[in-house]
Amino acid sequence: MSELSAAALRPRRRGRPALSIETDALLAAVEKLFAEGGLDAVTIERTALELGVSRATLYRSVPSKEHLLGLLFERMTGELDRDAREVTQARGTTPRQRLEALIRVQIEAAVRMRDYFFVYFDGSGLPRGVYDNWRHWANDYEQVWVKTVRAAMRSGDLPPGDPKLTTRLILGMTIWVANWFKPREGFTPEQVQDRAVELLAFVNRSE
Repeated sequence: MSELSAAALRPRRRGRPALSIETDALLAAVEKLFAEGGLDAVTIERTALELGVSRATLYRSVPSKEHLLGLLFERMTGELDRDAREVTQARGTTPRQRLEALIRVQIEAAVRMRDYFFVYFDGSGLPRGVYDNWRHWANDYEQVWVKTVRAAMRSGDLPPGDPKLTTRLILGMTIWVANWFKPREGFTPEQVQDRAVELLAFVNRSE
């Protein structure tokens, strides 16, 4: 468990013993509140109600809304980092394969986390500590993309240009999926991934 998670979930020494709260259950409750009412709906009181525990019990484990948002942020960024580095460091893959895999990772995350994705990627409304962590993480995550995009340009799989600008354009396309994706419209995540990769290939052929 990371330092943030350990600190947030460590019971306080004083007072009555806290009931055990599973991290997965806690984050599932926060995700449900995000889906129902956005950032404003995420409170200690409503999270406790969702979990079926008292506010006092939850406060012993997670003392503030900032901690709740921090835990969810940590899981989101941890999963993205893990998946992004896994596909970009895979042995025996070409620059194009790594870029296509990275696009698929980003779109899959945008779909899966769409109820709260923009809260973190936009940063507005977040507590200061969480926002500072987001800025640091976003810079590191962008560098993973820039490195992958630069390699694809060198191999001829992307048109030559500024790697950072190109990265931000591709990220803009893939992140925006979180804003419009709705299962009821009939698109699957796999269809969105496939089409994004096809568009990238078309751009390269057009040069």
